[in-house]
Amino acid sequence: MSKSEHFRVVLGDISRSGVYHMPHIDPQPLLEAAEAIGCAIFRIDLGGVRDKGELLAALGKAMEFPDWYGHNLDALADCLNDFAWQPADGYLILLERCDGIHGRAEGDFVATLEVFEQAAAEWREQGIPFWCFVDMQADGINWLPDAD
Repeated sequence: MSKSEHFRVVLGDISRSGVYHMPHIDPQPLLEAAEAIGCAIFRIDLGGVRDKGELLAALGKAMEFPDWYGHNLDALADCLNDFAWQPADGYLILLERCDGIHGRAEGDFVATLEVFEQAAAEWREQGIPFWCFVDMQADGINWLPDAD
């Protein structure tokens, strides 16, 4: 089984969707698998982000949130729970180069990831895959499960 096929099986298991460490691999097979199952894909480079305001702005810009997005955690939750402007069969968000924001504003970053996890739970209830992969070295986030 190719890596892309493996990820297609994993990403297709909606019951396991959520927030995970980015596997230490070339992300292309993961992205190909997400595309194959109809996911909208968002790659967000957080390498230069220094604080909560910049984090929320980067997320809003990269994910093309509507004009009403208020750049706070409640507005982030509203946008992540309603992708009316971005309809898809599922969603994959890749947060790249997160060590800097995690180190500078750990509490804000963790709170933001909790919003992503809550959104994943909401989408799971609707039978729609919602995956968030976090590219960083720090502990505290689950690793992607293997295909059964």
